[in-house]
Amino acid sequence: MQIRIDRTRCRGAGQCVLSAPGLFDQSEEDGMVVVLESTPPPELRDAARRAAALCPNSVIRIVESEGAADGDEGGGDKGRGEGGGPDAER
Repeated sequence: MQIRIDRTRCRGAGQCVLSAPGLFDQSEEDGMVVVLESTPPPELRDAARRAAALCPNSVIRIVESEGAADGDEGGGDKGRGEGGGPDAER
């Protein structure tokens, strides 16, 4: 699993931080999302999916691993949001 974000869409609502504080934070400069762990461990993957679903601006995109050995379903994108953009973290 990979967490990808599009900071250009972020409005600093903070739902990601509230639902997955081990994966997300907010910049002290502008309040925008900061990814703390772009490849979350298995125990935080449900929290990452929940954060993506709760994001009001569809900033977070979850990319599931193809053929994952750790029990992930694999096979494409989950969650909401558009990846890419010059400020997106990968």
